[in-house]
Amino acid sequence: MAADIVLNEDTLRYIRLFEGVTKTNVRDCMVTKDKLVFVVDKSQGNKAVGKKGEHMLTMKDRTGKDIQVVEYSEDPEQFVKNVFFIYGPQKVVIEKRDNITHATVTVDPKLKGRAIGKEGRNLRIARDIVNRHHEIQSISVD
Repeated sequence: MAADIVLNEDTLRYIRLFEGVTKTNVRDCMVTKDKLVFVVDKSQGNKAVGKKGEHMLTMKDRTGKDIQVVEYSEDPEQFVKNVFFIYGPQKVVIEKRDNITHATVTVDPKLKGRAIGKEGRNLRIARDIVNRHHEIQSISVD
């Protein structure tokens, strides 16, 4: 079962701000220490980012946090690719391992370290956002 999505007052405020700036529909928002991750409807990713990233710059100025936009997909493999979009995902393999579902993402080798992040931070964020929308409990980067 996918993880429950819990939105608090701060998260709802971020969603309203993001939707106002980008004129897109937000399905989910995850707040971390340094980053806000917004999941937008399918085909709204480019609109959410804006020309030359203008919406991301506006949001960063207003929130003081880095912004990541993920396009929603009902297809788990495509959704994982969308989460890792900025790291050049080449393929995703989803498999059952004992009682969990695991995804292995192959990214551009030059960007593998960034995809994982310092102390695995980016990988944990990716796993959490994927698990909120699909039955995938663990992710590794190849």
